[in-house]
Amino acid sequence: MSQKAAPAGDKQAAIPSAADGGKRPASVRVVLFALMIAMLLAMLDNMIVGTAMPTIVGELGGMDHLSWVVTAYTLATAASTPIWGKLGDMYGRKGAFLTSIVLFLIGSALSGMAQDMSQLIGFRAVQGLGAGGLMVGVMAIIGDLIPPRERGKYQGMMAGVMAVAMVGGPLVGGTITDHLGWRWTFYINLPLGAIALAMVTAVLHLPKKRARGRIDYLGSALLTIGITALVLITTWGGTEYDWLSGQILGLGAVGVVALVAFVFVERKVSEPVLPLHIFRNGNFSLITVIGFLVGFVMFGSMTFLPLFQQSVQGASATNSGLLLLPLMGGLLVVSLIAGRVTTQTGKYKIFVVGGGALLTAGLALLSLMDTETTRLTSSLYMIVLGAGMGFLMQTTMLVAQNSVEMKDLGVGSSSATLFRTIGGSFGVAILGAIFTNQVTATMVERLGKAGGKMTGGGAQMDPKNLSKLPPPIKDAYAHAVASGSHQVFLWGAVISVIGFAAAWFLKEIPLRGGPAAKSPEAPGTDADADAAAAAERMPVVEAV
Repeated sequence: MSQKAAPAGDKQAAIPSAADGGKRPASVRVVLFALMIAMLLAMLDNMIVGTAMPTIVGELGGMDHLSWVVTAYTLATAASTPIWGKLGDMYGRKGAFLTSIVLFLIGSALSGMAQDMSQLIGFRAVQGLGAGGLMVGVMAIIGDLIPPRERGKYQGMMAGVMAVAMVGGPLVGGTITDHLGWRWTFYINLPLGAIALAMVTAVLHLPKKRARGRIDYLGSALLTIGITALVLITTWGGTEYDWLSGQILGLGAVGVVALVAFVFVERKVSEPVLPLHIFRNGNFSLITVIGFLVGFVMFGSMTFLPLFQQSVQGASATNSGLLLLPLMGGLLVVSLIAGRVTTQTGKYKIFVVGGGALLTAGLALLSLMDTETTRLTSSLYMIVLGAGMGFLMQTTMLVAQNSVEMKDLGVGSSSATLFRTIGGSFGVAILGAIFTNQVTATMVERLGKAGGKMTGGGAQMDPKNLSKLPPPIKDAYAHAVASGSHQVFLWGAVISVIGFAAAWFLKEIPLRGGPAAKSPEAPGTDADADAAAAAERMPVVEAV
């Protein structure tokens, strides 16, 4: 790959990337540590803030806007993810990543200083914009530095970071809120982010690109409108508005029109924010579908497992993070094992197929839980579910990155992340509607209309106060939650079967960076050929 020579006296040589087959320098471990901190920031934030929300509402008020504190963050993250990926492809990964860290830290500082709920919602949106760049930046930079053949073990480490965030987030959030105040749930990001910022600035030196093409502003706007409509439908549908209300149907129409117009625009512009040609690759299209389904069932199950254990099994809400340790343990161990085996063998299809099978089995087992299920039994079921997630979470990203050319690595990574995020939004909304309807139906069945009023119309049953209720109501509610959880996990298993079936159609295309033979269907299977092709499309490349 031809590069413009670095200026005389420039001591900062570019790190050889996965594209040009260069050897990785010793400093890559320091870079990976910084990337792990950045991933921790993006994943940990919502977990910590969720625990602090009752305290935040108590001080700032605005209970009716409570959901928007989470929605603003999620919406901004989803809408900005593909844009960050394209900016990294066009202008260089390092600059885009550093910008996203700075934006995330600004949002964190402002959120901590918020004086009312409206300010907090706005500042959380700023935070979410940065978080979208953090997530896709981490995966794309790993793609630049590490050949796919070796990438599995490093992405397994990132899955471990996600597991730590999901388990430790509620515990850390509760501790910070109790001892330092809720504002420190945001301020805690600042020292961690500063460390990541300093390490990435000092150690990471990637080729800096200067694209001649113009940013696809129209496509970015249409994609943002379409994604926003989809997320709002899943957030408001069945809660703020009825599914067949004018507001939800109107959002659906806006979303469809925006996305259809987006496809038309992307086919015409020279530098599309989301190149449609990447979906012509069968493996990439399949893996995005699988990623969507994984997000659907993963976020859905993660939402309702703690509720079951608190409301039915009588566990403490304070220790809600610890309740998921069996699931996270299975996820972490299996991710690390799958990553190392992929690195050694270059095989990955077996993990996608096996992950789909275990994910389906885990959800089916969880659907068997009732009011008599012990914590040991539910823990064993969660280990199976966690193992399925461990096989799939990072392997889906690996396959997505291996299915696109190096010049499209950013948008490939962002697309995989985007579809998983949207899948999670759909999963929580749809499975949540199923859960709520089943809980209400069971309460009516056991207690009559009075039981329906206890759970319908936005009413809430606090697990913390459940023990204070009269035995008949407590028993009815436990059975209602168990019945609702049964429906959630049963439907989750049905959805997971689709992903399992899709996994069988994946083609075992050799991973770049390994000794495998060339395949005509693997874009850039030969690292040097891929780099040369990328060079032809990059007018100017400078080492920084």
